[in-house]
Amino acid sequence: MTPPSATPPPFGRALCAMVTPFTADGVLDLDGAQLLAEHLVADGCDGLVLSGTTGESPTTSDEEKAALVRAVAEAVGDRAAIVAGVGSFATRHTVEMALQAEKVGADGLLVVTPYYSRPPQDAVEAHFLEVADASGLPIALYDIPGRTGTRIEPETMLRLAEHPRIVAVKDCAYDLMGTQKVLSRTDLAYYTGCDELILALYAVGGAGYISTVANAVPRHLRSIIDAFDAGDTGRARGLQHQAMELIELTMDAGLPGTVTSKALLGALGLPGGPVRAPLRPADREATDGLLAAYDALRQAQPPVSARGEQG
Repeated sequence: MTPPSATPPPFGRALCAMVTPFTADGVLDLDGAQLLAEHLVADGCDGLVLSGTTGESPTTSDEEKAALVRAVAEAVGDRAAIVAGVGSFATRHTVEMALQAEKVGADGLLVVTPYYSRPPQDAVEAHFLEVADASGLPIALYDIPGRTGTRIEPETMLRLAEHPRIVAVKDCAYDLMGTQKVLSRTDLAYYTGCDELILALYAVGGAGYISTVANAVPRHLRSIIDAFDAGDTGRARGLQHQAMELIELTMDAGLPGTVTSKALLGALGLPGGPVRAPLRPADREATDGLLAAYDALRQAQPPVSARGEQG
């Protein structure tokens, strides 16, 4: 089966929204970030999104964000795309961070809708265009109205798609109708940011995913889209279903995905470290539940393929 998108996605298909590792005393752990980045790329990630919400962007400084991009780019080289989260509620600051990310080696930018102030659509559009005009890097728009309070409406998205450097969307809008409207009328590469929708969006023409759960199981999530690309839709469906318990516990169990991801990474002996306040670490019960779901996923029998064979 031909992949859903005829044009290769700008940042690959399987991207991890990587956590930002800290030392036990809360200092940025660049050695840990390099180790985690190398592990994720070796285990199937085409790209790494740094300093998104999963990467605790609200509580890291601009200097820390720059150092993180430098360190991870040095570690993975040209084996993976480095997409830097630069969005904020202030257009001027977003432009400054975009230029900084470009200078220190990012391959692309993730720009979230300005949050809290809830600007109207013409202001949202102007914000993104100013950032796109300022930097030479390709941009993925981040549409997550549940967090920002403002949707990038489909009509706004259609206009933004005309800019040559606005090439992708991280889609957390939970509006499949609106998403397909834009997919059908533009060349924007749509990445789901909702792990439960990896297969669903990919099947209707999405480019892939930007996943928080991929911090722990990058290879399994990659196998979902690989199976679909191979024409084995039954196996792809089974792999998505197998991951659902871990996805739910990571993303929908009352704790932020940053907290649950770092808890599981710590239990697995991988770099992550503590979260920064106001976030608080997961308790033992939550961590044990995550680890049990992880173990169950790793031990699960491969799903039966569409051809009646086990993968």
